[in-house]
Amino acid sequence: MAETELERAEKRYAQAKARLQALRNREATRQRKLDTRRKVILGGALIDLAERDDTAAAMLDRLIRNLPREQDRKAFADWDVPSPAPDQDSSSSG
Repeated sequence: MAETELERAEKRYAQAKARLQALRNREATRQRKLDTRRKVILGGALIDLAERDDTAAAMLDRLIRNLPREQDRKAFADWDVPSPAPDQDSSSSG
């Protein structure tokens, strides 16, 4: 039996709907990856800053101590918060 115009239109609609959903899924994945990348970059920048700045080191320590989820705090259990090294630049600069 031949496909009616309505059946063909419904088939095209279903295919278009599936393509649209696939595009939405790809965009959502892209956004999640970008969000994760931003978090990693900011975390690295904060750790780097904490190695050079006492205030940043204290803030990082406070952030870790105040993480709301126990499983997140456990990830930092054996990790030492970076802190600035004693100032050696003053003796070598000149």
